Amino acid sequence: MYYHGYAFWGMDIIWWIVWILLMFWMFATPYSVPGQRWRRYSPLDMLQQRFAAGQLTSEEYNQKKNILENDGAN
Repeated sequence: MYYHGYAFWGMDIIWWIVWILLMFWMFATPYSVPGQRWRRYSPLDMLQQRFAAGQLTSEEYNQKKNILENDGAN
């Protein structure tokens, strides 16, 4: 199909828009989107991991968990 000198109009301009939106989505979106590679762990998450790994006893875990939960309430 001949576009009378307008090479970027018609279906071609749609593909430019698709590629620009794709590049914007890949590089300009913030890191807090779902499915991100790096997850930011909360202190409670780290405490649970340490307890699951056996680095803490149940008493230490409960004590530190109470401190973290009460600290957020103040």
